[in-house]
Amino acid sequence: MPWFDPDSGGVAARVLVLLQSPAAVTVQAGPGALSSEDNPNASSRALRAARIEAGLRRTDYLRWNIIPWAAPGPDPPTLADLDAARPALHALLCLLPEVTGIVTLGTHALTGMMRYFTLHPDPVIACVLAAPHPSPANGHRRAERHERTVRALQRAIQARSIPRG
Repeated sequence: MPWFDPDSGGVAARVLVLLQSPAAVTVQAGPGALSSEDNPNASSRALRAARIEAGLRRTDYLRWNIIPWAAPGPDPPTLADLDAARPALHALLCLLPEVTGIVTLGTHALTGMMRYFTLHPDPVIACVLAAPHPSPANGHRRAERHERTVRALQRAIQARSIPRG
Protein backbone atom coordinates (compact mmCIF):
# COMPACT_ATOMS: atom_id res chain seq x y z
CA MET A 1 0.00 0.00 0.00
CA PRO A 2 1.53 3.36 -0.99
CA TRP A 3 2.13 6.13 1.52
CA PHE A 4 0.48 9.54 1.45
CA ASP A 5 2.28 12.24 -0.49
CA PRO A 6 4.27 14.31 2.05
CA ASP A 7 3.78 17.39 -0.17
CA SER A 8 -0.01 17.15 0.10
CA GLY A 9 -2.31 18.64 2.70
CA GLY A 10 -2.15 15.62 5.00
CA VAL A 11 -4.55 15.80 7.95
CA ALA A 12 -5.17 19.50 7.22
CA ALA A 13 -6.48 18.78 3.71
CA ARG A 14 -9.80 20.40 2.76
CA VAL A 15 -10.36 18.22 -0.32
CA LEU A 16 -9.97 14.46 -0.62
CA VAL A 17 -9.46 13.08 -4.13
CA LEU A 18 -10.20 9.38 -4.49
CA LEU A 19 -9.12 7.23 -7.40
CA GLN A 20 -9.69 3.49 -7.84
CA SER A 21 -6.51 1.76 -6.63
CA PRO A 22 -2.74 2.25 -6.88
CA ALA A 23 -1.38 2.14 -10.42
CA ALA A 24 0.90 -0.74 -11.37
CA VAL A 25 3.89 1.62 -11.63
CA THR A 26 3.20 2.81 -8.07
CA VAL A 27 2.96 -0.73 -6.74
CA GLN A 28 6.22 -1.63 -8.50
CA ALA A 29 7.97 1.16 -6.56
CA GLY A 30 7.70 -1.06 -3.50
CA PRO A 31 7.66 0.01 0.16
CA GLY A 32 8.62 3.62 -0.63
CA ALA A 33 5.73 4.16 -3.05
CA LEU A 34 3.57 7.26 -2.70
CA SER A 35 0.05 8.08 -3.82
CA SER A 36 1.20 11.28 -5.49
CA GLU A 37 0.57 13.55 -8.43
CA ASP A 38 4.32 13.23 -9.07
CA ASN A 39 4.01 9.54 -9.97
CA PRO A 40 5.28 8.79 -13.50
CA ASN A 41 1.98 7.96 -15.19
CA ALA A 42 -0.53 9.75 -17.38
CA SER A 43 -3.31 9.69 -14.77
CA SER A 44 -1.11 11.52 -12.26
CA ARG A 45 -0.11 14.11 -14.86
CA ALA A 46 -3.74 14.66 -15.85
CA LEU A 47 -4.83 15.07 -12.24
CA ARG A 48 -1.98 17.52 -11.54
CA ALA A 49 -2.92 19.62 -14.60
CA ALA A 50 -6.58 19.69 -13.53
CA ARG A 51 -5.66 20.61 -9.94
CA ILE A 52 -3.50 23.51 -11.08
CA GLU A 53 -6.15 24.77 -13.50
CA ALA A 54 -8.79 24.49 -10.77
CA GLY A 55 -6.72 26.68 -8.44
CA LEU A 56 -6.49 23.98 -5.79
CA ARG A 57 -3.22 24.28 -3.89
CA ARG A 58 -1.33 21.06 -3.40
CA THR A 59 -1.39 21.61 0.35
CA ASP A 60 -5.20 21.83 0.35
CA TYR A 61 -5.83 18.32 -0.93
CA LEU A 62 -5.01 14.71 -0.28
CA ARG A 63 -4.94 12.10 -3.02
CA TRP A 64 -5.85 8.53 -2.13
CA ASN A 65 -7.55 5.42 -3.50
CA ILE A 66 -10.91 3.92 -2.62
CA ILE A 67 -8.99 0.61 -2.50
CA PRO A 68 -5.67 1.71 -1.02
CA TRP A 69 -3.76 -1.51 -1.65
CA ALA A 70 -2.64 -3.17 -4.87
CA ALA A 71 -5.47 -4.64 -6.91
CA PRO A 72 -5.34 -8.47 -6.93
CA GLY A 73 -5.41 -8.65 -10.74
CA PRO A 74 -6.22 -6.88 -13.97
CA ASP A 75 -9.99 -7.10 -13.49
CA PRO A 76 -11.93 -4.11 -12.16
CA PRO A 77 -12.66 -4.21 -8.44
CA THR A 78 -15.74 -6.09 -7.31
CA LEU A 79 -18.26 -4.95 -4.73
CA ALA A 80 -16.53 -7.32 -2.30
CA ASP A 81 -13.23 -5.48 -2.94
CA LEU A 82 -14.89 -2.10 -2.33
CA ASP A 83 -16.57 -3.40 0.83
CA ALA A 84 -13.29 -4.84 2.14
CA ALA A 85 -11.74 -1.38 1.78
CA ARG A 86 -14.58 0.40 3.59
CA PRO A 87 -12.96 0.27 7.09
CA ALA A 88 -9.80 1.87 5.68
CA LEU A 89 -11.85 4.67 4.11
CA HIS A 90 -13.65 5.30 7.38
CA ALA A 91 -10.38 5.39 9.32
CA LEU A 92 -8.97 7.88 6.80
CA LEU A 93 -12.02 10.16 6.93
CA CYS A 94 -11.87 10.19 10.74
CA LEU A 95 -8.31 11.55 10.45
CA LEU A 96 -9.33 14.40 8.11
CA PRO A 97 -11.39 16.86 10.18
CA GLU A 98 -10.96 19.72 7.68
CA VAL A 99 -12.27 17.86 4.61
CA THR A 100 -15.37 19.53 3.22
CA GLY A 101 -15.29 18.13 -0.32
CA ILE A 102 -14.51 14.72 -1.77
CA VAL A 103 -13.88 14.26 -5.48
CA THR A 104 -14.24 10.71 -6.76
CA LEU A 105 -12.50 10.01 -10.06
CA GLY A 106 -14.08 7.08 -11.85
CA THR A 107 -17.03 4.80 -11.37
CA HIS A 108 -15.35 2.52 -8.83
CA ALA A 109 -14.33 5.38 -6.54
CA LEU A 110 -17.85 6.81 -6.68
CA THR A 111 -19.47 3.42 -6.06
CA GLY A 112 -17.15 2.74 -3.11
CA MET A 113 -17.88 6.18 -1.63
CA MET A 114 -21.65 5.76 -1.96
CA ARG A 115 -21.52 2.26 -0.48
CA TYR A 116 -19.56 3.71 2.45
CA PHE A 117 -22.20 6.42 3.03
CA THR A 118 -25.12 4.00 2.88
CA LEU A 119 -23.66 0.88 4.50
CA HIS A 120 -21.32 2.15 7.23
CA PRO A 121 -23.16 2.49 10.57
CA ASP A 122 -21.66 5.93 11.33
CA PRO A 123 -20.16 7.46 8.18
CA VAL A 124 -18.26 10.73 8.07
CA ILE A 125 -20.31 12.85 5.67
CA ALA A 126 -18.92 15.41 3.24
CA CYS A 127 -19.95 16.87 -0.09
CA VAL A 128 -19.07 14.44 -2.92
CA LEU A 129 -18.48 15.37 -6.55
CA ALA A 130 -17.77 12.81 -9.24
CA ALA A 131 -15.71 13.11 -12.41
CA PRO A 132 -14.35 10.54 -14.86
CA HIS A 133 -11.11 8.72 -14.10
CA PRO A 134 -8.14 10.62 -15.64
CA SER A 135 -6.58 7.51 -17.20
CA PRO A 136 -5.72 7.77 -20.91
CA ALA A 137 -7.39 4.36 -21.25
CA ASN A 138 -10.58 6.28 -20.55
CA GLY A 139 -10.29 7.97 -23.95
CA HIS A 140 -13.95 8.87 -24.33
CA ARG A 141 -14.47 12.66 -24.42
CA ARG A 142 -11.03 13.65 -23.16
CA ALA A 143 -11.67 17.41 -23.20
CA GLU A 144 -14.91 16.96 -21.30
CA ARG A 145 -13.22 14.61 -18.82
CA HIS A 146 -10.62 17.29 -18.04
CA GLU A 147 -13.25 20.03 -17.74
CA ARG A 148 -15.37 17.93 -15.39
CA THR A 149 -12.36 17.19 -13.19
CA VAL A 150 -11.40 20.87 -13.03
CA ARG A 151 -14.94 21.88 -12.12
CA ALA A 152 -15.32 19.13 -9.53
CA LEU A 153 -12.10 20.26 -7.85
CA GLN A 154 -13.23 23.92 -7.93
CA ARG A 155 -16.57 23.04 -6.38
CA ALA A 156 -14.92 20.86 -3.74
CA ILE A 157 -12.84 23.87 -2.70
CA GLN A 158 -16.07 25.84 -2.25
CA ALA A 159 -17.90 23.11 -0.32
CA ARG A 160 -19.06 24.05 3.13
CA SER A 161 -18.41 22.06 6.23
CA ILE A 162 -21.06 19.55 7.32
CA PRO A 163 -21.26 19.30 11.12
CA ARG A 164 -19.86 16.00 12.38
CA GLY A 165 -21.45 13.91 15.04
